[in-house]
Amino acid sequence: MEPVLKVQDLGMNFGGLRALDAVDLDVGKNEIVALIGPNGAGKTTFFNCITGIYPPTEGDVLIFPQGKDRPKRINGLKPNKVTEKGLARTFQNIRLFPNMTVLENVMIGRHCRMRAGVLGAVLRGRSTMREEKAAVMDSYAILEKIGLDPFVNEFAKNLPYGAQRRLEIARAMATEPFLLLLDEPAAGMNPNETRDLDKLIKRIRDEEGISILLIEHDMKLVMSLSDRIFVVDYGKKIAQGTPEEIRNNPAVIKAYLGEETDA
Repeated sequence: MEPVLKVQDLGMNFGGLRALDAVDLDVGKNEIVALIGPNGAGKTTFFNCITGIYPPTEGDVLIFPQGKDRPKRINGLKPNKVTEKGLARTFQNIRLFPNMTVLENVMIGRHCRMRAGVLGAVLRGRSTMREEKAAVMDSYAILEKIGLDPFVNEFAKNLPYGAQRRLEIARAMATEPFLLLLDEPAAGMNPNETRDLDKLIKRIRDEEGISILLIEHDMKLVMSLSDRIFVVDYGKKIAQGTPEEIRNNPAVIKAYLGEETDA
């Protein structure tokens, strides 16, 4: 399978605390991969290392931009530079601009693909106006795909919780990623919202050709969505495989349930 991301021997120390220990993970083109594990296992730290929030202590984060065979090492890049390279993410806690409209929130995601600088914004030349018009149209098209176009002029804070979650995904998609990282996208959702999220993530992969890496505690959703699953516990990878393999893995059962196994 053609890779889009390879993480090799990733390590992260916080003082004397070993948060990640030689974790390997890869994502293929048009693949949905889940990263699971108990609370405190290091999942969000892993995401933070990939997306530039933390510079990893050890290891390599390699991306394979579409159409290019040679990987690019992105260790230590700032988050905005990681986004420009084609990785976009959402967060456990919703991070919208509550007093901006739904459309404006998505347009913020378009900023990294716009060429007009400060001078262009001040002078408001023709090229800047064309670019802004295109950003509005592109953002509205994304909202249509996500199913949020009825709320286009609504303030983000007034959206139902599930719609706010989808708006975060829409804003991430506006950056034109080849890899979308979703950190607990179903957190706080009711069963109907979770079913809609399941369909949405599959559509993003199938219709937009965007690979997905997600952290999620809803095991029903993980098993439904994932092509492959990686499991971490206490900062170490303890298993990887298909949903069926992970479901029956004794080490995974022990990590989640704390039961003794014969493994």
